[in-house]
Amino acid sequence: MKQKTPKYDHRLIEEKWQKRWVEEKIFSPDIKNSKNPFYNLWMFPYPSAEGLHAGHAFASTGSDIYGRFMRMKGKDVFQPIGYDSFGIHSENYALKIGEHPQAMLARTTKHYEEQLKKMGHGYDWTRTVTTSNPGYYRWTQWLFVQLFKAGLAYQKEAEVNFCPSCKTVIADEQVIAGKCERCNSDVQKKSLKQWFFRITDYADRLLEGHNKIKWSERVVVAQKNWIGKSKGALIKFPLVGFDFSIEVFTTRPDTLFGVTFMVVSPSYAKKNLIRFLSEGKKKELDEYIKRIQNIKEDEGKEKTGFDSGLKVKNPADGKEVPLFVSNYVLDDYGTGAVMGVPAHDVRDFDFAKKHSLEIVPVIEADWDFEKGAYDGEGKITNSGSWNGKQYPADFDFILEDIEKKGWGKQSFSYHLRDWLISRQRYWGPPIPMIYCPQCAKKGVSYLTIEGGSLRGDQSDWDSSGWWPVPEEELPVLLPELSDWKPEGSGKGPLENHPEFYETRCPHCGALAKRETDVSDTFLDSSWYFLRYPSVGIDSVPFDADITQKWLPVDLYFGGAEHSVLHLMYARFITMVLYDLKLIDFDEPFPFFFAHGLMIKDGAKMSKSRGNVVNPDSYIEKFGADTLRLYLMFMGPMDGYPDFRDEGIEGMNRFVRRLWRLLNSGLVALDENLSREIRIKMHQTIKKVTEDIERFSYNTAIAQIMVFVNFLESLQGQAFKGGKTKVWEEAIRTLTLLLAPFAPHLAEEIWQNRFAEKGNYKSVHFEAWPSFNPKLVVEEKIRIPVQVNGKLRSVIEVDSDKAGNRAFVVSLARQDVKVAKWITKEPKKIVFVAGKLLNFVV
Repeated sequence: MKQKTPKYDHRLIEEKWQKRWVEEKIFSPDIKNSKNPFYNLWMFPYPSAEGLHAGHAFASTGSDIYGRFMRMKGKDVFQPIGYDSFGIHSENYALKIGEHPQAMLARTTKHYEEQLKKMGHGYDWTRTVTTSNPGYYRWTQWLFVQLFKAGLAYQKEAEVNFCPSCKTVIADEQVIAGKCERCNSDVQKKSLKQWFFRITDYADRLLEGHNKIKWSERVVVAQKNWIGKSKGALIKFPLVGFDFSIEVFTTRPDTLFGVTFMVVSPSYAKKNLIRFLSEGKKKELDEYIKRIQNIKEDEGKEKTGFDSGLKVKNPADGKEVPLFVSNYVLDDYGTGAVMGVPAHDVRDFDFAKKHSLEIVPVIEADWDFEKGAYDGEGKITNSGSWNGKQYPADFDFILEDIEKKGWGKQSFSYHLRDWLISRQRYWGPPIPMIYCPQCAKKGVSYLTIEGGSLRGDQSDWDSSGWWPVPEEELPVLLPELSDWKPEGSGKGPLENHPEFYETRCPHCGALAKRETDVSDTFLDSSWYFLRYPSVGIDSVPFDADITQKWLPVDLYFGGAEHSVLHLMYARFITMVLYDLKLIDFDEPFPFFFAHGLMIKDGAKMSKSRGNVVNPDSYIEKFGADTLRLYLMFMGPMDGYPDFRDEGIEGMNRFVRRLWRLLNSGLVALDENLSREIRIKMHQTIKKVTEDIERFSYNTAIAQIMVFVNFLESLQGQAFKGGKTKVWEEAIRTLTLLLAPFAPHLAEEIWQNRFAEKGNYKSVHFEAWPSFNPKLVVEEKIRIPVQVNGKLRSVIEVDSDKAGNRAFVVSLARQDVKVAKWITKEPKKIVFVAGKLLNFVV
């Protein structure tokens, strides 16, 4: 009598095991006593919507599969989860729906948790982190204080990026093509006093660190380009008539003799040259600065500017050239001054044409220099003793000669700018600093007394009056406000609440004022991975012994879009904590895998297109295991897999076939079929194992499908007196291979068919199957046979003879399909063992 397969009820099965996993805390390792720790981490999400979309499900499932795999490989896997709940993303969503951020988050984070549990992810729910929780941001504020005490935090007035829609300043890294990365609004420039972290002090170490981490190549390239280290020369141009020189950084010192003008930024002129300008030019400078302040970045390409009336002397040839002020020179590049070489720089050429300035070519080229700049390589000309030298071949000689003649020195410049940390918003940790006017009058501050422990030189800003909040008084609590919405005035909502900012100076006791800006959301996420293992320990941000055991993170799984934001900031903060001797490693994520971007029906998911995939509805209809398998099967994990409804329906049919197969009765097999099953089984183990190790989940699932098809084909081939042991071994192995991908289905089958009754041990703690190398080799190998490069036949050869040239040639010549084309003795025989045979006649 045929065995009846029980009904596959995904709701019942998945809810049962999800509940049991949480109740028994099977995914909560013994943090203090684990012998074989493996820290598996997925970038925690912003709870800036009502719930997770399928893009989150795609990425988080990819991470969860690897964690489950490593657990079955014998590792004590720690896989925590939390919410990046503070900051502009959550606040903007709260503004959109008209709800206080705290109330909004209480609802949305609960839904996120429900969704993640329904996906079947193996998270340790006893160690969650929520960045807006005072117990967490107490330590974020502590981190700010450590950077300040180290001399790595400072405040200055600077021209900053201001988003009129988000109504706050944003960091350079958050500006993409002149627009806010969050809301896509045009970014404006404003001059405001802001707090910065000295990430530029770590530029070289951030670059050098790439040599010892295993990251997706596109992320490393993005970071290197953003840091943007350039080798060049720092050259001094004396200001004619005054005892003052303007330093210029250039990556093309070979064009020094082609300088016909100089340009400085408006801020540089205001700061350094105002005392040399005539009254008329001072007025012109002020008017110019007012005029350009609200020019959008994309409108600033027109080379506006004015002649300062001053001149500088070219140190190479002694020529005096005019000095201009223009917004096409950026304060944050080089020194804020540019030597104008219109023959060999496109921007300089445009400016020279607009202002009728001389154009002097100093690199030979077949080029019309009246029509445009030539910025390529070539022979140097019109350059004194440098004539005949080559650019770039003689670049180092030019640098040495400049130093030798005292015109300047070799130097490096970076695209990277210090991390702007202030935000004029409500939803974030208040920056834990206090300003005392009385101490400021005396020129006293924490840094003037204690100095910076990592950076003593603070000459680039006036720290007078500034004191960190005493660590024992942290956290500085964010008060619950009704008027929390941003105004865009350059001050945050806390500025309107004296009951928050009025305080006493921790040094002299006089009336003082708290900082009313909050810190950037990326500070919250720059250290969260350190907190997870120490959740529950309130006396320190991260316990030294626990951190030494579990950190750095073994596998970090996340999006490449965070290359120059979160990922670089986290590396910087880790390096600082290492320098402060608070941790014993300086790279937080030695292994980072950047997942791809899921699309829907061939297009990027967006609400305007109406193609955002809500995982809830698919889990309800098909089950989490079907969704997990389909998300991983769609395409490469680091590609752009395309979600289609017909695809998940097909996967659901496969899951039901799996269910029937795994619940099937024993099949008796003869010796030949038993051996064939063993071979296919061990080949599948090998392929799935290697594919998971390289995150090729789609091809791993494809191999499982091949194995399933093969087993199904044998179900009608039972032999009287045959053996059933191999069949049961195959079903057992298939269940184990499925466990990371379809954890609920695998658990159900395992407990019903293979587990010891009365003693629950999850399938996810069973040993991952190993393969026998002798059984993964095909018994027969198919070798293409060509004559004069054209395929004439394919022969089958025993695998142990596939490398025997004489045997394969002899066998091929007996094939009538080959023999008829070989009418004479071949001139040459090309043999690639086990791969190809070609007769050249």
